Amino acid sequence: MSSASPRVEFTLRGVIIGIVITVVFTAANVFFGLKAGLTFATSIPAAVISMAILRSLKNSTMQENNIVQTVASAAGTLSSIIFVLPGLIIIGWWNGFPFWMSFGICATGGILGVMYTIPLRRALVTDSDLPYPEGVACAEVLKVGSSSEEAASSVESGGAGLKAVVAGAVVSAAFYVVVQTKLFAAAVSSYFRVGDKGAATGFDFSLSFALFAVGHLVGLWVGVAMLVGALIGWGWAVPHFLLLHPADGAADAVAQGAWSHYVRFVGAGTIGVAAIWTLAKLVKPVIGGLAGAMAASRVRKAGQLATLPRTEHDMPIGMVGLITLLCLIPVAWLLGHFAGISGLGEHTALLVIGGVLFVVILSFLVSAVCGYMAGLIGSSNSPLSGVGILVVIIAALLLVLGVKSMMPEEAGKALVAFALFITAIVFAVASIANNNLQDLKTGQLVDATPSLQQWALVIGVIAGALVIPPVLDLLNQAYGFLGAPGVDPSRALPAPQAGLISALAQGVITGNIDWSLIIIGGAIGVGIIVLDEALARTGKSMRLPPLAVGLGIYLPTSTTLMVVVGALVGAWFDKRADRGPKAEATKQLGVLLASGLIVGESLLGVLVAALVAFSDKLGFADRNAPLALVGDNFHDAAIWIGGVLFVAVTWAMYRWIGRMGRAV
Repeated sequence: MSSASPRVEFTLRGVIIGIVITVVFTAANVFFGLKAGLTFATSIPAAVISMAILRSLKNSTMQENNIVQTVASAAGTLSSIIFVLPGLIIIGWWNGFPFWMSFGICATGGILGVMYTIPLRRALVTDSDLPYPEGVACAEVLKVGSSSEEAASSVESGGAGLKAVVAGAVVSAAFYVVVQTKLFAAAVSSYFRVGDKGAATGFDFSLSFALFAVGHLVGLWVGVAMLVGALIGWGWAVPHFLLLHPADGAADAVAQGAWSHYVRFVGAGTIGVAAIWTLAKLVKPVIGGLAGAMAASRVRKAGQLATLPRTEHDMPIGMVGLITLLCLIPVAWLLGHFAGISGLGEHTALLVIGGVLFVVILSFLVSAVCGYMAGLIGSSNSPLSGVGILVVIIAALLLVLGVKSMMPEEAGKALVAFALFITAIVFAVASIANNNLQDLKTGQLVDATPSLQQWALVIGVIAGALVIPPVLDLLNQAYGFLGAPGVDPSRALPAPQAGLISALAQGVITGNIDWSLIIIGGAIGVGIIVLDEALARTGKSMRLPPLAVGLGIYLPTSTTLMVVVGALVGAWFDKRADRGPKAEATKQLGVLLASGLIVGESLLGVLVAALVAFSDKLGFADRNAPLALVGDNFHDAAIWIGGVLFVAVTWAMYRWIGRMGRAV
């Protein structure tokens, strides 16, 4: 790949390639997030695919590849809006996703997220020692892949990196298709009674290569923390609350009911406290970042921009302010329109003015939190869940204090919908801030121009905002979301964050939320924070991220347990790679394989959703399982066949990747 023209950076072809990758990764992230409650960072696979394409074209550069991955990763991250927006379906307010309203939430919130990360860049990237694991990894992929001197030892040599991504995608897609035929089981689960007083517990172990890959990407200690959370949730909390609130029925139904009604709110408290702790640690660096942005603006106005290094050329702060104000106009319109069609028209002025102020203030605060956490542990294990919980509780409390007393009792549902709607806007800001600083760190390491990256981020946001609403509509039509009216719970996508956030909004506004559960979770969070800080002082790598513990408590075991396995296997693979001759190349290939595993299963999930949605027109006998080849009586055999092959394929893939890493 030629590097003769380092100034070739923001190009039309780069933007087009980024948008094409965006469509693929955004669709994959939407499906995977609704299924698993987690999204994945798309920067590294986007960078690998970009290099594979651009290396055959003239004058391509590392900086141009960086623009491609910047566009693609911004859009992929915006898909985190699924943690809130389906809540409007779950509470029965919407029965689909109105395109222009959904697009407006994603686009305006996302662009605001880009603007807010510009002053934060100096605080959290330039003048920070945060590790930014995914940003640094992506920069290394770009550097090695573009270096002709290092081509012989690069994971890109001979297309090794692309082979890893494609192989992972093919394997996970093929396995997912066979699971849909029911020849392989989707999960191994067991629920049982504990003691003789009505308690129950159990586990649900998904045979999912995508979940496994997430574990590899988030790392050992995040995986261990999620396991700790799962043990708190299912080893203590579920049996404990069933002893306090006995229930009749099958062990699985009883245990799931206790987890849904009690334990998830404990997890919400843990995540909320962890998010507040993160915010408290950010006050000083955020103030420093704002001061740096103002200083750079003064240099620019004095006509001395050339005195700043190119890697410090941000979008002018005046332009940032203008775009922010222009975004707030459609935000105000969206809030006013939603209030009008929701029966809250008499209070439109109050809701719009208060709502815009809420968006401005909360968005900046959550941008700081999310950017910090992305720098600390990576975008894939972001604090978005905790941030969404805090934002919706604050929004609901403000509506109770400021509006509810002036409304008839039957307007409660409209207030819940408004709380979710405004939370979705803030959440779009948070999701972009969670990823953009990671991209800007990559740019810093590859000598990119921040202002060009920031424009690329805006383009990525708009592209993602166009893709997300139709994909959400497709999945809603095919499966629905757990807890929504008239949805088959055995087929519905769990959408765990959206379900929890909508339940919190309803609980606060109707006044029937059990705050004791939140307090218990908060106390657990405080204990985990103290333990994590103590571990940090030992100087060793061992940590227990509080947010990951909270996720382990409130995500179903069908999600957490396979993530834990992936984290353990990934750590073993990396340790084994360290003993080999080309450790970094081998570990990099492991990351790329994991990225491919996520993309393959997620994309096939969207395609199968399309088959389900249009099964009647396509003539499938079983709408719920259009690809099924066997009946439920094959389930026990499917568990053994699927489980054994899952282990065998995993071993074969890692062995292959290890050999390829040593050979590059």
